Amino acid sequence: MKFFFTKKQYISFASVAVMLIVWKILATYFDSDFIVPQPEDTFLTVIKLFGDGGFILVAGTTILRGVIGFIVSGVLGMGIGILAGISPGFNAFINPMLVSIRSTPVIALILLALIWFSPDVVPVFIAMLTMFPFICTNVVDGIRSVDNGLIEMARFYRVGTSRIISEVYIPAIMPFIISGASSAMGIGWRAIIIGEVLSQPQYGIGTSMQSAQTFLNVEAVIAWTLIAVLISYGFEKIIRWSERKIVMWKV
Repeated sequence: MKFFFTKKQYISFASVAVMLIVWKILATYFDSDFIVPQPEDTFLTVIKLFGDGGFILVAGTTILRGVIGFIVSGVLGMGIGILAGISPGFNAFINPMLVSIRSTPVIALILLALIWFSPDVVPVFIAMLTMFPFICTNVVDGIRSVDNGLIEMARFYRVGTSRIISEVYIPAIMPFIISGASSAMGIGWRAIIIGEVLSQPQYGIGTSMQSAQTFLNVEAVIAWTLIAVLISYGFEKIIRWSERKIVMWKV
């Protein structure tokens, strides 16, 4: 069985190799596991974490929080985004709110959430707030990109509003939704981890990172970081896979 790699993939491999080399150089220079541990030791720690009995519970809980936040923000973002895209007046009303949410520092939102909610709810709330503006804004941009002539023709033939939304607007805005979902997941995933670090729920990657930091276990902190990156990369791949399926469906 032969494996073929594209030029871009070779470049990506080279980028990863450079990062590992820089990591190795820094670890050798400082020669201290309390500052920069050796890459091979960190990767062994990652393997040990995967084999730990509580790993599924810890990682699964964080993933569940991310999925819940993503679904809630997606439903709200699409619903409000469609209304704002169709109605200029509603768009003018909602836009200052979106700007305010997007501009507010995540740490400020977390500190307020710590007052309002239980530790288990804080990461979900933060994920929803950080992802919602990206999805909503992209949906609005997608609605505005729809050909007005097509809408006027549909109305001329007395096509119902619900059918126009389902058969004209939604297919047209799907690429914008995918793009917004990709950006939202990248930002939201980091917010979830930060929320877990500060709120300290019983289970979560952020909680485990904070516990490792308390005991100066730098290897475990970096190992959990790598695991979080892998999970985020997996979500990114799922979103891109969905995008290809949608493009094929539209064709």
